[in-house]
Formats: sequence, C-alpha cells, structure tokens
Amino acid sequence: MPLRLDSLIERDFFYIVFLMSNRDHLGEFEHIVVLALLRLSDQAYGVTVRQEIEVRTGREVSIGAVYATLARLETKGFVRSYLGDPTPERGGRSKRFFRVTAKGLAAVNRTHRALQSMADGLRLARRYSQ
Repeated sequence: MPLRLDSLIERDFFYIVFLMSNRDHLGEFEHIVVLALLRLSDQAYGVTVRQEIEVRTGREVSIGAVYATLARLETKGFVRSYLGDPTPERGGRSKRFFRVTAKGLAAVNRTHRALQSMADGLRLARRYSQ
C-alpha cells in the first residue's frame, strides 16, 4: 500500500528531514565549487570561485549561486570562511575567503569516487556521439 501524505505525522517529517540533512555526498554544483576552492587555495573568495568555474567549465554562473552554495557548504562543515584584511580598493571592506575542511575534502573525494565508479566501463563519447 503506498504511503499517504496525510498519514505521516510530525515525527516522521522530522526523521525524513534529519536523514536528508546528514547526506555526505556533494551535489554537482557543490562538487564544482569545492574543486574551485581547492584550485584557488588562499585566493578563494566568491568572485574568484565564480571566475574559476566559468573558465574551467565554460558555464555561466551567478554570483548569488556561488554564495548560496558556499553558505550551504559552510553550514554542512565542508568549508570554513574567514575575513581578510580591509582594502582601499573595496572601500575599506574585507573579503570573505573560504577554505575546504577535512570533512569537505573527504566529501569531495567520496563524491569523486562515486562518479568515477558510475562511469567506469562506459564508452560514453563513442556510444552517444554516433
């Protein structure tokens, strides 16, 4: 018998949300953002992350999407942020820099392995380009 929405109780919703919040694999864009952070090292802040993604993927990315993803990754503990020194070019404001944590590095490796495993043995370019 299929599960009916009206038969779920508050406890069930809490449990479902709790399970979903503990995912330790990265989504596609999260994966790309973490890889950009790793490439940029100490120069990783919103604008440079966006530029790195656009150059490497050829995909236009909004700065809002980058910052929303960075905030989500920080909430999950995959990245941490810190403020740099204020600069005159920015009107005395500081840049917020980002670094990948050990937990984030483990997540990107886990996600990367999962993607590689899924692609192993497939001849995608040959099969789908004909």
